[in-house]
Amino acid sequence: MSTPEQPREPVGAQPRPEPSGFPAQTAAGDPVPLDLAGVSPTSPVGRLAATVERLRREVRAAQAEAEGRALIELAKGILVERLGCGPAQAARQLAELTEQSRVTPLEFAVEVINQAARDRVSEVTDAFLAAAAEAERESAAVRLRAAESGALAADDTQAVADSLLQHALHPLGAVAVAVWAAGADGSLTLAGSAGFSPAEAARWRYVPPEVATVARRGLTERTGQWFTSLAQTGLPTVGRHLHPEGGRVALPAGTGGRIHGVLEIVWPEPLEPQPPQVVRQVEALAELCAHTLETYTLRQDPGQEPRVLPDAAELMDLADGLQDPALVLVPHIDGSGQLVDFRIQHVNSRFLDPAGRPRAVVSGALLLEAYPMAAGKSELFQRVERVYATGEAFRAHRMQLTALVDQVSLSAVADISISRHGSSVLLIWRIEDETARLASLLQHAQRLGRIGGFEENLLTGEITWNDQLFNLYGRAPSSTPVPLEELPAYAHPDDAVALGRFLRTVLHQRRSASAAFRLQRPDGVTRHIRVVAEPVLDTDGRLFVVRGAYQDISAQHWTEVALAATRDQLAHTEQQATERNRLTLQLQHAIMPPAQAPLQVPGLEVAVRYRPAETEQLVGGDWYDAVVLPSGLILLCVGDVAGHGIEAATSMVVLRNALRGLAVTGAGPGQLLSWLNIVAHHLTGAVTATAVCALYDPQRRTLRWARAGHLPPVLVRGRSATPLPLVKGMLLGAVPEAAYEEAEVQFAPEDTLLMYTDGLIERRDRSVEESLTHLLTTARAAPRTLDQQLDRLLTYSRSDTDDDTCIVGIRVA
Repeated sequence: MSTPEQPREPVGAQPRPEPSGFPAQTAAGDPVPLDLAGVSPTSPVGRLAATVERLRREVRAAQAEAEGRALIELAKGILVERLGCGPAQAARQLAELTEQSRVTPLEFAVEVINQAARDRVSEVTDAFLAAAAEAERESAAVRLRAAESGALAADDTQAVADSLLQHALHPLGAVAVAVWAAGADGSLTLAGSAGFSPAEAARWRYVPPEVATVARRGLTERTGQWFTSLAQTGLPTVGRHLHPEGGRVALPAGTGGRIHGVLEIVWPEPLEPQPPQVVRQVEALAELCAHTLETYTLRQDPGQEPRVLPDAAELMDLADGLQDPALVLVPHIDGSGQLVDFRIQHVNSRFLDPAGRPRAVVSGALLLEAYPMAAGKSELFQRVERVYATGEAFRAHRMQLTALVDQVSLSAVADISISRHGSSVLLIWRIEDETARLASLLQHAQRLGRIGGFEENLLTGEITWNDQLFNLYGRAPSSTPVPLEELPAYAHPDDAVALGRFLRTVLHQRRSASAAFRLQRPDGVTRHIRVVAEPVLDTDGRLFVVRGAYQDISAQHWTEVALAATRDQLAHTEQQATERNRLTLQLQHAIMPPAQAPLQVPGLEVAVRYRPAETEQLVGGDWYDAVVLPSGLILLCVGDVAGHGIEAATSMVVLRNALRGLAVTGAGPGQLLSWLNIVAHHLTGAVTATAVCALYDPQRRTLRWARAGHLPPVLVRGRSATPLPLVKGMLLGAVPEAAYEEAEVQFAPEDTLLMYTDGLIERRDRSVEESLTHLLTTARAAPRTLDQQLDRLLTYSRSDTDDDTCIVGIRVA
């Protein structure tokens, strides 16, 4: 059993409590069936349920009859016109045909209307005929015609929204609908809605212009927008929190090129791609909303112009009163009611065609016929169409206009203004005067370049100066210009010879010439000026006009003076730097010559190599030493002072000599580096350096060594080359006192030890570890003599820093 249908609550509203014994309703308005199993039909509850069910059927039948009455009456009217009979006979004929067709009177009436109308709703029904079952297409035709009847008969947009949702959208799975009215300023007003709570509808009653929403996307995109899921759009809209994952459709509602608003439809689930017949059905529903939205706009604003084609005489008078070229355009509608072009109804007297055609040729023509390229890159036609559709005015500065006449493309730059008045469009353009623009550009160029022009008529004595030339001379514009022959009187006396040569070339030899001089102005300021003049001859070859220009080159002159001084100073600085680097290189070579006599030690072969930097400006502080001490031990060391130049070279000399003197004490390499650290920190201006210090004992064939932040030596034994294990030791000069660890290496016959500075392996494009690996690979291929091996290391070195390189090598016999 069920009760009579209760009024529906909007989607999202709280359900109302039902009286005991009465069924609740779904969102679609259908009663929720009660479980009455075990209830006796003769009991009070059973009798009440039967009564409710009977009343519900009667209410449904009355609603169906009321909804279809208008369609049945319309079908009767069609039969009256087709058969030429009276209303009573048409009613009998309709009843007989309905009985013969074995369908309901409402379904047959819809079939008659579809056959007679052949409109958009008929097209949608035909689409269903090819894709749906018989029962489905019959219900589709009935609900579309019922929705159309309800929309046209409704007295407000809210009733239209209710009718669309109930008759046409619920069967498609939609749960809510919103009808938006578009304002001339680009705003949107919620004219009607169904399926949303009153609070939600009130919150979205008005959307200001330029606010991005789902409805605005439908307004700007003429083909409409179909969103699979609202969450994917990221756009706000009415009821977003109710169905965030549901599909949305926003279609422009308009006819004949005029957009009156937007129809927005809500699905509770993601929307899959719809078949063409459903798309056409929804587009037909959007067209149904256009008539009601037009009425809604007039009711909201009684002063709004009617959306019909008015007499454009008033707009034509307005265009004639403008000082700029103007066109009055009216829409050109084809047989199907679609906007295809605009007709140029009027051309005002100020009109200037970009192609130079007379007004009569353009007046009365279609816009795309007169200006085919308006639909091209300039998008002029699309702008006019947009203004006509939405009512939003359009203005642009320096827009490119193009006209195609006799296969020749002509272009002009213009300021554009497009606005809608009633059902006409006013197009105003102001073509930029190219001559005036070039004159303005020339004036600005002269001002920025501080150039003044003149023209002097030698026959009449008339002299013409522009304003910039008066400024250069420091004279008032009302004063008398200076003749060209009197120019030396206003110049520095030392420039008289150059100006005399200039005047003779122009006035006597009648050739163009230029000269630079110092202009002495009345205010005591001296300006450096360049004057250029050319003679103008008449038909008889006589000189009658001289014209030319003055340019203030003071800034250029002083810049050249400053550059000359800078060049002199730079040359002096470069000479000093060259001399300084030469002295540094001499000092370095005096202490460590590139070629040095080998050290003679029994049972030991010693060789050293020093490669100075290829660039003199990078003379550094690398050093090496190999010397026999009084104790019979051999001191071996390499080091590198941070920096380049004379400071690095002198610091290197101090550290190298200090280490030689300290080594005489007999201390080990760790102690020697500790003392050398004190020297570097206190006695040489706090320089920093790295070093490796070693003492070789020829009797025991052992080597004790220590390092101060330097790369470890490399031991070559047979066909293998490995760096010695690292010992702790920080670089020299970093702290006042430091301790350095020592390590001892036992040599075998034919063993080779290599000590080097980082100039041998350092590269800008790779790490030290990669460079060290390459060094070990090169050192494994040991030539026959130690000298050949060191030369091989220098030859195959991949260093690219142009730094000094020192190598000390020993080989045990």
